[in-house]
Parts: sequence; structure tokens; C-alpha cells
Amino acid sequence: MTDRKPMQLRLPSDLKAWLQAEAQKNGASQNSEVIRALRAAMARSELQSTT
Repeated sequence: MTDRKPMQLRLPSDLKAWLQAEAQKNGASQNSEVIRALRAAMARSELQSTT
């Protein structure tokens, strides 16, 4: 992925803590976890729109 755009993201403290824990659990960065979660949500959305 070479087309990256920086984005500042403000999260509630409980979501930030969950994100940090998920990243640690998966040995990934918090950025990678955000991307993973958004891609999963996007896939679910696309699946729903085709049914």
C-alpha cells in the first residue's frame, strides 16, 4: 500500500485501551489494528449490500 494519507484520530479512552490491548495481543501496531478493524467493517458492509 503506497497511497497513505496521515489522519489524526481522537478516540474515547475505553476504545484506545481496547485498541492498545488488541495490538499487543496480535503483535501489531495500533495503526495496523485500526486498518484491520476498518477493513473487516468494510467487508461486512459490502457483503450486506450485495444480499
